Amino acid sequence: MSKIEEAQIILKELGLPKSQQNEVSALTLLALCNISESEDWMNAKKLSLGVSKGIMNFITNIYKKNYAPNTRETIRRQVLHQFVQARIADYNPDIPDLPVNSPKAHYAISSEALSVIKSFGTAEWKNNAENFRDTIQNLENKYAKRRDIERVPVVLPNGEILHLSPGKHNEVQAAIVEQFRPYFAENSTLLYLGDTEFKNLYSDNDTLQKIGIPINQHSKLPDVVLYDKDKNWLYLIEAVTSHGPVSPKRVFELEKMLENCPAGRIFVTAFPDFKEFKKWSAQIAWETEIWISEMPNHMIHFNGDRFIGPR
Repeated sequence: MSKIEEAQIILKELGLPKSQQNEVSALTLLALCNISESEDWMNAKKLSLGVSKGIMNFITNIYKKNYAPNTRETIRRQVLHQFVQARIADYNPDIPDLPVNSPKAHYAISSEALSVIKSFGTAEWKNNAENFRDTIQNLENKYAKRRDIERVPVVLPNGEILHLSPGKHNEVQAAIVEQFRPYFAENSTLLYLGDTEFKNLYSDNDTLQKIGIPINQHSKLPDVVLYDKDKNWLYLIEAVTSHGPVSPKRVFELEKMLENCPAGRIFVTAFPDFKEFKKWSAQIAWETEIWISEMPNHMIHFNGDRFIGPR
């Protein structure tokens, strides 16, 4: 029996559904355990691997299986997500607060699954696998509770409290709502707040539609949208920790999306600290604003002839 076939048996007996018992799922498990064709499962190791340079490279180099680059998303969405849910794998175990879209995202076999997998082929395997299946629900509950503790609370202008998924990106978003808005957009209301896990965490669809913003294009909105009704000013704010700022290209995209919105536009890029700002400064569009959450009472104006306000 090949190692791929053995991995498929392991996945089945650990309780994974049939759709996660296929060859690519088996190869992903082998990569996470660092098991080649000639090695015993007792030699399985816990490694932290990214999808492309870690898992897919292992599959290509060790098992000579070549998958197209776009298979990366298939592995991530149809294998690794389910592995994490079933407590077979951990997501970002080395840096738990990484934003979801970080290029440093990684996966590792969970300690609980590893100890069971190492017994495959021994007299203890059946009993260990059965115990693992029985305790998956408890493990899921513990994992979910840990994630809830790590969530980032944000108090909205109306007093409502939302809990953003953990990570530096969402910490900046919370600071935008709680610190930027009262100081630089005091009379504004929140129209939209995304989240690295739940893109449309908060959305005032009625107002968005009323002022001409397409509500079917949430994926194109910036991270935070504020609206000052009295001034008819729209604050379009990107929080930057791993992805780019409000660049000339981004301004063009947003202007195109907002072509039917008469509100004056204020483009803002928000950074967690000055170091992050310096890293992206060459890409920032002129006639936009810069806000840094570690210095919340100050603004950097890329406007030239005026302070904050629409053009």
